[in-house]
Amino acid sequence: MPVRPAAVAGSWYPGTAAVLAREVDRYVEQAVPDVPAGPVQAIVAPHAGLMYSGPVAAWAYRLASREPFDVAVLVGPSHFVAFDGVSLWPDGAFETPFGPVGVDAGCAAALVAASPVIQPLPAVHRREHSLEMQLPFLARLLPGVPIVPLLMGYQVPDTMRALGDALASVLEGRRALLVASTDLSHYHDARTAWRMDSQVIEIIRRFDAEALLDELGRQPEHACGGGPTVAVMRAAAALGARDAVILKYADSGDVSGDKDAVVGYLAAALGTFGGEPTAEGR
Repeated sequence: MPVRPAAVAGSWYPGTAAVLAREVDRYVEQAVPDVPAGPVQAIVAPHAGLMYSGPVAAWAYRLASREPFDVAVLVGPSHFVAFDGVSLWPDGAFETPFGPVGVDAGCAAALVAASPVIQPLPAVHRREHSLEMQLPFLARLLPGVPIVPLLMGYQVPDTMRALGDALASVLEGRRALLVASTDLSHYHDARTAWRMDSQVIEIIRRFDAEALLDELGRQPEHACGGGPTVAVMRAAAALGARDAVILKYADSGDVSGDKDAVVGYLAAALGTFGGEPTAEGR
């Protein structure tokens, strides 16, 4: 397949390599995750404009960058196209200001074979930003690591569970980084946003994918990428992760100054960490 053109470079994040590198590096330098040694299986990272969510996402990517990976599997929500199941971009590459990021076609094909909910539907990816916003950090901090891009359509329990199980089956024995792309609550005042977001954060801290699935059934607006997060949590647990750590929480008002209508952002990590992890939160 041809390279998937960047959809939001130059608007949601800088469109030139030099400027983008300076911005990413600045956010990473300010992120200081204090997490005991141990393998990282998955991260949760936001996907808003880089100036808003980048200072939070950097916490997750700085932690992940302390070890090597064979592949990064990105799971995000589809904001523009409604469909059943999960859309896969099967091969080729994604364009970034740092150069193309290749797709692991073999891993992608194995996922299609593993579950009927996963289908190669590249058209769904053309406008979508939820995966693209992970690429500035991946390309900068984990250069050369190929990706598998997955977008979830209708976020129903059967799809969440099926995707999680397929990921666990295909990634067994591989050094894979799972990335759940999600923002939290949208356009509430900051106090209300924190009250809503803290419910999701506490469930992730407990590493309870089924509890998050139940919470989203009651309050789907708590996280736009809630379904992808459930799938990634389920897969990470099946692959051996036992610990969850909350790395950073913030909202868009921390950058804009407008605390009347904010979007919540979370960075978290799932893995097996020695000792008791510490975290930086609100």
